[in-house]
Amino acid sequence: MNERDITGKTGEETACSYLKTCGYKILHTNWRFLRYELDIVATDGKDLVVVEVKTRSVDYLVAPEQSIGRQKIKRIACAAEAYLYRYKTDMPVRFDVICLVRDKDAYTVECHIEDAFFAPVN
Repeated sequence: MNERDITGKTGEETACSYLKTCGYKILHTNWRFLRYELDIVATDGKDLVVVEVKTRSVDYLVAPEQSIGRQKIKRIACAAEAYLYRYKTDMPVRFDVICLVRDKDAYTVECHIEDAFFAPVN
């Protein structure tokens, strides 16, 4: 595993721990549909929460939350739709983003953006 993969995996593990301390129940991590992936699927008691995790090193140029473009949002929404169909759930879906910053071996949750984006209509 290269350093980028290790950073991403550790960031996702850190995000899961953070969500658990906030009362979320983690249902799946790295759930795949075709070539799309949902980093974390959780519930907060009332919503199904699809979480995109963005981890950057401390000297990043672009803020983690700004690196999620229109195409990425479409892929996440497509995978979320497949998830809902696969697990036959009718819970409302919310899309969150958790941004982490890695400084040496320490990972810090920089922000948790609830309702970060909406699924595109087309």
